[in-house]
Amino acid sequence: MSDQALKTTPLNAAHRALGARMVGFGGYDMPVQYEGVLAEHRWTREHAGLFDVSHMGQAKITGADAIKQFERFVPGDYEIVKPGKQKYTLLLNSQGGVMDDLMAGKPFEDGLYIVVNAGNKDADFAFLNAELSGDAKLEVLDRALLAIQGPEAAEVMAAHSAELADMGFMDCRAIRLFDEDCIVSRSGYTGEDGYEISLPNAAAERVWNLLLSDARVKPVGLGARDSLRLEAGLPLHGHDVDAETTPVEAGLTFALSKSRKERADFAGAETILKQLADGPARVRVGLHVKEGAPAREGAEIADMDGAVIGKITSGGPSPTLGRNIAMGYVPPAFAELGTELKALVRGRPAAAEVVATPFVATRYYRKPKA
Repeated sequence: MSDQALKTTPLNAAHRALGARMVGFGGYDMPVQYEGVLAEHRWTREHAGLFDVSHMGQAKITGADAIKQFERFVPGDYEIVKPGKQKYTLLLNSQGGVMDDLMAGKPFEDGLYIVVNAGNKDADFAFLNAELSGDAKLEVLDRALLAIQGPEAAEVMAAHSAELADMGFMDCRAIRLFDEDCIVSRSGYTGEDGYEISLPNAAAERVWNLLLSDARVKPVGLGARDSLRLEAGLPLHGHDVDAETTPVEAGLTFALSKSRKERADFAGAETILKQLADGPARVRVGLHVKEGAPAREGAEIADMDGAVIGKITSGGPSPTLGRNIAMGYVPPAFAELGTELKALVRGRPAAAEVVATPFVATRYYRKPKA
C-alpha cells in the first residue's frame, strides 16, 4: 500500500517529530519503532511504554435491545457484566469462526462500548450495522486511543487522577481526565498492567506529549507491541486466529460464558459445542524453538519423524527470556506440554518443545477482594 493510500492517526505528526520509523499497518501509517524494538520492549517491561492505538475501531451500541442483539454474535454473557466493567469477547460467524476479537464494556449508563481491531473495523462495523435489529444502534466513534503499559504505568496515571489508582483489571469508566471527557479501561495487550485512554482527536497530541514529559514514560511502536504480546501468549487476529478458526482451536474457551453455552444461542454454537464435546482437529500451542534462527509465521511444524503436522502463526526472539518462542497449530495428540517437535526454519529442522503460555507471566492488577 502506498503512503498516499494510508490513513493517519491524530498523532502522525508527533510520531514523525520523534523520528519514528513508519510502516503501513491495518491501512494506517503507524510507528513501528522509535529508539529500537529491543529497547522499547525492555522499557515497557521495566517502566512505562506509551502506544498510539488510535487506528483501532471504537463504537457504542445503544438502545433497549443493545445487549440482546450484541449477544447474537458473541459467546459472552453481557447481561451480567456490571457497570464499569469490560470483557474480552469474540465476534463469531455462523460456522463458529472468529471474525474478530474485541473488548466490550459498560462505561456508560446504557449500552456497550466496543473496541475492535484496526484491520477488521470496517468489516465489523458493516456487519453489525446490517445485522443489529430491534432497538439497537451502532454509533462509530471518531476518537484517539492511547495505551500506557508497564509496572510504572499506574503511578504515572495516578498523578493525573487518583480515581485511576482505584481501578482494577478489566474496569472501564467514563471519566473527566486531562480536562477532557475520556473512556478509560485497565487491561493491556502486553501482559503488563496499564490503561487504555479514549479521548477526543483534538486533545491527542497534547495528552501524548504530557505523558511523555514524565521521565518514566517513553513512546513504543508496533514492533515491541508485537514482541510483548507474543511473550504474553496473546493471539493476533489475522495471524493466530481468523474467521476459519474456532475459539476451541485457538484456546479461547474462557470467552465462552457458561450460561451462553447452556443456551447455545450465539452464532456458530453448534460447531463450537461439538468441538468442546468431541475435541477439535487442531489446537494452538506455545513452542520453545531451541536452536537456529527464530521460527516466523508460516514456518511448518513437523513431528520427530519429519512429517509436517502444523504451522507457526507467530514467532520470534523473546527479549525477556533470551530464547526463540512461537505459537502455532498442531493436532491435539502433539499438544501435551513437553512434546518434542521440529520447526522447519528456512527448510531446516530445528528442535522445538511444546511449552505453556504465557511465556512470560502476566502482571495485570487485580484489586483485593473485599
